[in-house]
Amino acid sequence: MKDEVTPMSRVIEARDLNLVFQTADGPVQALKDVNLTINRGDFVSFIGPSGCGKTTFLRCIAALEHPTGGRLTVNGMTPDQARMARAYGYVFQAAGLYPWRTIAGNIRLPLEIMGFSKADQEERVARVLDLVELSGFGKKFPWQLSGGMQQRASIARALAFDADILLMDEPFGALDEIVRDRLNEEVLKLWARTGKTVAFVTHSIPEAVYLSTKIVVMSPRPGRISDVIDSPLPRERPLEIRDSREFIEIAHRVREGLRAGHGDEL
Repeated sequence: MKDEVTPMSRVIEARDLNLVFQTADGPVQALKDVNLTINRGDFVSFIGPSGCGKTTFLRCIAALEHPTGGRLTVNGMTPDQARMARAYGYVFQAAGLYPWRTIAGNIRLPLEIMGFSKADQEERVARVLDLVELSGFGKKFPWQLSGGMQQRASIARALAFDADILLMDEPFGALDEIVRDRLNEEVLKLWARTGKTVAFVTHSIPEAVYLSTKIVVMSPRPGRISDVIDSPLPRERPLEIRDSREFIEIAHRVREGLRAGHGDEL
């Protein structure tokens, strides 16, 4: 039996959300009439073709872009208020680590900016390094780590100040399939251990289906939601689940949703 959804459990809510960019060639509608609720503890993947507004929606949540219509709340606040309240951590497509800082130094940076005590910084850095299985690598520099390890360090940095929400913008897109599979497994374990609410952008159907409790399929620009799929898969998912009938059926529905979205533009 599913837990009852209450206002307190609704972490992110978008209602009739629109975003129009003003460009030299005229207005460009990036998001159109987006309606979505993300509940506490959800792992929600956004999938769709390039330019469909997946990352733009994530950036709206993070107050990096501002909608031109509709309503968006994060923990019951405006995105700007949520940013000031440190409600989320953001993991970008590239790890974005400073090469002159050690791994621990990179993770410590937002804590320094936020004014955490040195003792608190050390405790938090050690905890998140352990969480992403990088204990013992804190004194290394980014160039001494593989791409996958650098991205895990980036995730650790986003977790360091213990935000309830983790926003992840296609963090594994540049990695090879073997490393990507490993990190997918690790992210699921991390999600299970921390109970974070995760919003995850991807172009990969298998990745979206494997990771998510909810999959949001988006259509080409103007970005709209063409389908929202609640996954029936168990929360504990070995990689082998990708060969199951349930997994294949969900992947088929995602693929059909992507095709239907493209058809709307023809």
